Amino acid sequence: MEPFSLTRIVLFVVLSLVFLVISWKPLHNPRCHGFYRFFAFEGILFLVLHNHPFWFDDWNAPNQIVSWLLLSASVLFVAQGLHMLRTAGGSKGRADAPENFAFENTVNLVTGGIYRYIRHPMYSSLMLLAWGAFLKHFSPAGLIVVAVTTALLVVAGYIEEKENLAFFGPAYLEYRKTTRMFLPFLL
Repeated sequence: MEPFSLTRIVLFVVLSLVFLVISWKPLHNPRCHGFYRFFAFEGILFLVLHNHPFWFDDWNAPNQIVSWLLLSASVLFVAQGLHMLRTAGGSKGRADAPENFAFENTVNLVTGGIYRYIRHPMYSSLMLLAWGAFLKHFSPAGLIVVAVTTALLVVAGYIEEKENLAFFGPAYLEYRKTTRMFLPFLL
């Protein structure tokens, strides 16, 4: 296993600084979902850079095929999720959630599109991205990072569940009864 090259180290530092800037507010509040999402971003960044040299190796290998399927699904999940938030959610700044990105502060409970099946397509997208990047090349370090990243995203999802319940009330309780958290029909 080759060590991180200087270029990948520099990329990791620079992109980590970008994540730090955009996550500055959530990092001051460990009770918000964004706090854990920041560390998941870092894990995904590590996985992408760690496995970068193997990204296009042996396209027909089973791990590569599954990886590309997960990465493609990741793009579809985030695109559909963002589209639904923008078109059906509306947005409004919330005094109770100043750490959130603007698109997260919806005024309407979004239950259409991908949200008909799962409540957290953005976290699902990040999980699929993490596992897709991990599957490019198996390593003990990668396995540890993808497992921790997945756990961080699950924690972020549960914290966001509490936030959504506090904001949307009984409507969110009813919505939870008909959907899964992360993967349609599974989880």
